[in-house]
Parts: sequence; C-alpha cells; structure tokens
Amino acid sequence: MRCVGKDSWPELVGAKVTEAEAKIESENDLVKVVIVKEGSYVTHDFRCNRVRVWVDKHGTVTRVPTSG
Repeated sequence: MRCVGKDSWPELVGAKVTEAEAKIESENDLVKVVIVKEGSYVTHDFRCNRVRVWVDKHGTVTRVPTSG
C-alpha cells in the first residue's frame, strides 16, 4: 500500500528526535509522529497517517521513519 505524500525519511537516521519530528511534520502534514523507544512493543496494524520514529536512550533516531 502506498500512502499520500512523503512516506519515508532515511536521512533522519542518526538525527535527534526533536529534529526528526519537526522535519516529518513539515514535509507531510497528513501524518502524526509517534515516538517509540527501542525495545518497545507496538501493534502491527498499518496506518498511513502514522509515522513511528524509533529512538535510543539518548533520543537519537535508530531506524528509517516510515508511514505505516
């Protein structure tokens, strides 16, 4: 399934969570950013209006943020 608007931000791996959140929301206003700490459990449902941003204990993005 393809979502409307930009749906992937590989350039944010290694960025700080605040920077990532601001960039994602400025580039696609149809999505809500959800911050997830590494090691957390999440649902496996697919939602075009959600972008999970996985972060480590230092608040650094560890995975490519994508819609879903």
